[in-house]
Amino acid sequence: MKKSNKPSLFLLLLLPVFFLAACGSQSAATVDITERIEENPTITWGVKVDTNLFGLYDIKSGEIRGFDIAIAKAITEEITGDEANAEFVEVTSKTRIPLLKNGNIDAIIATMTITEERKEQVNFSDIYFDAGQALLVPNDSSIQSLEDLSADTTVLAVKGSTSAQNIRELSPDTNVLELENYSEAFTALQSGQGDAVTTDNAILLGIIADNPGYRLAGGNFTQEPYGIAINKGQDDFLIKVNEALNKLKSNGVYDEIYAKWIPEME
Repeated sequence: MKKSNKPSLFLLLLLPVFFLAACGSQSAATVDITERIEENPTITWGVKVDTNLFGLYDIKSGEIRGFDIAIAKAITEEITGDEANAEFVEVTSKTRIPLLKNGNIDAIIATMTITEERKEQVNFSDIYFDAGQALLVPNDSSIQSLEDLSADTTVLAVKGSTSAQNIRELSPDTNVLELENYSEAFTALQSGQGDAVTTDNAILLGIIADNPGYRLAGGNFTQEPYGIAINKGQDDFLIKVNEALNKLKSNGVYDEIYAKWIPEME
């Protein structure tokens, strides 16, 4: 029997489906956000939902609340005229950049430190929060600063964050255990799986606010400025975000949001 070289009818029918799926994926990631906002003013923000003071899901209200959320709403209002046009998608340190690159979200405002490595994948807005890495320990811990870490100590950090990398560089003998999020890291500290949790001081202060009996061990040992991440190729949208952020800082709205959510740094 002669073998046919013609594709089957089934495969021919599937080709348009594959084509449309590919086009749809591409358009979601490459559509000009600024032009889209003119027709549909919604801005989708990737945010944390497990980080007290910055982005935390409130069970009673069913809303995500915090500094990052308030800043995102204020920027959305400046750009679109209504803060209600801000929509939020949960991200983690591991998922936030992939979700942005795939076009699932328009911007990331999720305690994200500006680094040269990340700049290779995304663009950053101007700094919207100055943070620094610190250590969280129980009140009775003997750890007073970074210098007290050793091969006998275990520091808990979040996967995909810069915190674990910084500890490995600054205290190479220290054991580092990476977990999925801050809640898991703090739970591990409570259960004795580690001696300290490390991340940005503002996040750690949020943990302390809900958990008496813990303290920061010494001051900050790095600078971790937060920026809003926007996909490459979205230059016009980046300009609008920076313009909105600058206006919030000049008209006093930023200071009001800061005073509401961020406790005094000690």
